Amino acid sequence: MKRVVSNLVGAVIEAWQEVRIHKTRVMLSLIGVAVAVCAITTVVGLGGVAQQATIEQSERSGGRAASLYLSASMNDGSTPTGMPEIWRTALERYQIDYASRVVNTSQTVQFADGAVPVQTIGVDPPYGTMHRITLEEGTWFTDGDQTRLAPAVLINSIFWDRLGRPDLRTHPTTTLVGERTTTAVVTGVYPSLSWETEPAMYMLADALTAISPVVTDPNLQQFGPPSYELWVPVDVSEQLVTALQRDVQGALGSDAFVQVNRQDYAAYQNGDPYLSLKLTVGAIAGLVLLLGALGLVNIALVTLKQRIREIGIRRSFGATAGRVFFAVMMESVVATVVAGIVGVIAAVLIVKNPIVENFISQGQVADFPPFPVEAAILGLVCATVVGALAGLIPALVAVRVKVIDAIRY
Repeated sequence: MKRVVSNLVGAVIEAWQEVRIHKTRVMLSLIGVAVAVCAITTVVGLGGVAQQATIEQSERSGGRAASLYLSASMNDGSTPTGMPEIWRTALERYQIDYASRVVNTSQTVQFADGAVPVQTIGVDPPYGTMHRITLEEGTWFTDGDQTRLAPAVLINSIFWDRLGRPDLRTHPTTTLVGERTTTAVVTGVYPSLSWETEPAMYMLADALTAISPVVTDPNLQQFGPPSYELWVPVDVSEQLVTALQRDVQGALGSDAFVQVNRQDYAAYQNGDPYLSLKLTVGAIAGLVLLLGALGLVNIALVTLKQRIREIGIRRSFGATAGRVFFAVMMESVVATVVAGIVGVIAAVLIVKNPIVENFISQGQVADFPPFPVEAAILGLVCATVVGALAGLIPALVAVRVKVIDAIRY
């Protein structure tokens, strides 16, 4: 074992010395290899950032995997009166920590230029975590907001602009107009989506129903019955869908319509949406690698012709064909591995550059993934394979050289 390690280290050192001697000749080919490795590694790394952006954007709308959606209504369209207790019982029975009611409605808000209906969503505190909601200013709802005398509201940036962008440290308020005029405190601002043009806000579900009580009569309802969302482990999601459907339907009876299903992106998305882009850039990088390998083969063959006498002398002093074969091949492998390391380092610097990250994510990523180790490994493996293939032909030529002819060369 010691002898094998010694021979391997000696071959690597010898190969590196030969690369240094012929560095001018191999430099151009190695630049091509380094660029190709950098391209392959960068594509994989940026693909991870782009995929994370897509996932987070999907989670903001449909929730994290696995998010379950539960709705219940009576066959006449009215709201089931016993649903709050059934909901609490289900959460306790299945020990679900992240769950939220969702109430969609509209509240009239008094602005300086008049009263305007504003899209309003009533939720529970876990909703922010379940949907990865990030705020520009302030904080998301907490359990302490449940006891406020003046309800807390989280508004979008369009709403904030219409208020004049007040400092949240001054506890700005807004007036909700209706049967019961209410003064609400603005505690946070979330960014508006690119297609949004109107103000919108979040309220706690209990606060929303307190100022606009849910009416069970479908002809008098100001907004429909609440829906219910749950964030559960993926591996038990199917069992929970069946169990919740059975329990809620059984509690409400045959006069109710109950629906439970998954709504997160993972329930509908198959495969990698960026696979075609990765394959295209990977194919281009592979072509560059191939051209770099051909350049290395040509340079190695030219260099080998100048070293035929040296190889003949080494064979005459007892160097085996295997030793000569390994030494010649290792020259290409060592050179391309060094080029691969340079390419991987360049790829890391590119992918983790804040400007590049922001450009790829378009401001949609809160948790940037670390540089993928598999991308670095892929780059180094590609460089090693190219070096081995580029060194194979020169190594075979070196082995087939006859000793007596080589010494006379």
